[in-house]
Amino acid sequence: MQQTFEAWITPLMIGGLMLFMCFIIWDLAKQSRAGRFGTVMLFVVLGAGMLGYVFKVVITWALENGVI
Repeated sequence: MQQTFEAWITPLMIGGLMLFMCFIIWDLAKQSRAGRFGTVMLFVVLGAGMLGYVFKVVITWALENGVI
């Protein structure tokens, strides 16, 4: 039961954390009056770590399921 719970809750919590991090980046851009270009750059630079994690999850899934 615990293993099933962990298998379901971990992706949900990580997804929620990533959404919260996007909110933090947006709020940072808003408070610093970064403008449109500055906001895009903040999301690109600070969101790169989140994107790397998503790539890792996708590549791991593909390797485990024989897609690659």
